[in-house]
Amino acid sequence: MAIITEPKWKSLLANTIDPIFTPQQCQDIIDMGHKQKAQKALVGNKAGIKEGSYDTKKRITTIGWIPFKEMPDMYRAIERTMLQVNGNHFGYEGVQISEPAQFTEYPKGGFYDWHMDAEVHGRNEAPVRKISMTILLSDPSEFEGGTLEFMTEGNAPPDLKQGQAIFFCSLIRHRVSKVKKGIRRSLVMWFGGPPFK
Repeated sequence: MAIITEPKWKSLLANTIDPIFTPQQCQDIIDMGHKQKAQKALVGNKAGIKEGSYDTKKRITTIGWIPFKEMPDMYRAIERTMLQVNGNHFGYEGVQISEPAQFTEYPKGGFYDWHMDAEVHGRNEAPVRKISMTILLSDPSEFEGGTLEFMTEGNAPPDLKQGQAIFFCSLIRHRVSKVKKGIRRSLVMWFGGPPFK
């Protein structure tokens, strides 16, 4: 019997070394996010309810969806980075942009409790979410708290710089801690592909 081992280069959490967007580009994304219809963020996809529910005990943030046609250069830059990160760290098959970007704002008191981005049963996922990404759009000096945290040992994420991205397996439980001061703005995306084999 052969034991299959993963190559040592693989990981489930990886951040870009440098920001992929300049402060001005981050502001452009924020401005575009503000042009979209603001929505109170929902949580969960219970059986038979695709859209989830509003629950202030689990999540307080507003979101907006940025259409692909509004910022094609942004999407191209993110896709290029994601493909490079996937090749260098994850090695997932057939991964591509599968959903529009979510612009998020966490006001003072805003947070998102522990959760996974991928569904266990995958009923509402086609393609299957494999990689999640967060880009910090705010300057870190503009808010306190609001830390992106992961429920994994030895994988403490870095303090992100403005415009820097972190990519992680969509099955990893994570949260955004409560914002104590200011507003934390970020861009969130998911990348999907065929079912895991």
